[in-house]
Amino acid sequence: MALITSSRILIVCVVAISIQMLLSPLSSPGYLDPPSTLLAPPSNSKLQEVIKLGEGLLKKPEAVAFDKHGALYTVTRDGGVKKLQKNGTWENLWQFESQNLLGLTITAAGDVILCDGEEGLLKVSEEGVTLLASHVNGDKIRFADDVMESSDGMLYFSDASTKHSFQDWQLDVLETQPHGRLLKYDPSSNTTSIVLGALAFANGVALSADQQYLVVCETWKYRCLKYWLQGDNKGQTEIFIDNLPGRPDNINLAPDASFWIALLELVPIWPRIVYTSPVLKYMMGALYKMFGIQVIGVADKAMVVNVGSDGTMRMGFDDPTGKVMRFVTSAVELDGNLYFGSLYNDFVGKLALTTSPYASN
Repeated sequence: MALITSSRILIVCVVAISIQMLLSPLSSPGYLDPPSTLLAPPSNSKLQEVIKLGEGLLKKPEAVAFDKHGALYTVTRDGGVKKLQKNGTWENLWQFESQNLLGLTITAAGDVILCDGEEGLLKVSEEGVTLLASHVNGDKIRFADDVMESSDGMLYFSDASTKHSFQDWQLDVLETQPHGRLLKYDPSSNTTSIVLGALAFANGVALSADQQYLVVCETWKYRCLKYWLQGDNKGQTEIFIDNLPGRPDNINLAPDASFWIALLELVPIWPRIVYTSPVLKYMMGALYKMFGIQVIGVADKAMVVNVGSDGTMRMGFDDPTGKVMRFVTSAVELDGNLYFGSLYNDFVGKLALTTSPYASN
């Protein structure tokens, strides 16, 4: 009798696991170990010294950008596209019914280009809102993330995952497959093309000072890639920097031709075996979709680093406890100050730069 009962229990368990795997949105989940050796993180708590711009008015302002006149723009999690006026007030340029606004850039013509994590690439101008790109080669752009305009008017932007949307980014963490890609939108022909594919969560995009190459962040791999746009290496890809002390989010060109990269740290919620076992990953994916059970967290801290055009890390700033800033997603330099976007805070941070070396204090 005990043997029969045990057999029934085993059958029920097998059936339950099989159902979970069938319902799971994951396919062939893998596992990406962090690099065995990471570059030393900054440790100076400088991000606790930021001035808070628009505190209480800006809900999780992920990205920050400036126009050619030095005016600051940001997008907020409640769908706002906001501009900081010279008198210190914030103008709401446009209000979307969306919680998916991510990266933005301001074109030479003064238009605001937005990445909507669900809709695709958008343009906001005096005429209103225009959807520039929602598909490429017939495929849906599922997770438009960051965008930058080149001097010839091309818009380079990342599609973080061809499988999982912004709202389901945790599934992309769980699956750990290179679903991301780098895209190019040509406004003269109104066409979109694939520049690079098979990226491990394509995130921030930045052009070099001479526009010979661009850099795209691969968040899950702790690295950024360099893609050559011009010169003898045109069309080739190489590692720009790897083994970063955190997972790279957005990247922005600095006035001295270096780059500022915002880094995040993911925190496991479940035992390690959940993230290494394909069967448990299938089950967690199904539980996430059915019940919203979280599978990964983000550390209560903030970190940004400066990387030279030669791919070496030069300096960095952090808030190790998240006392003032957490989950910083972008850092932009203008006139001797750094400005920070965040998916946690209700303000844009502003920090006066110093010449102190990396990891000082």
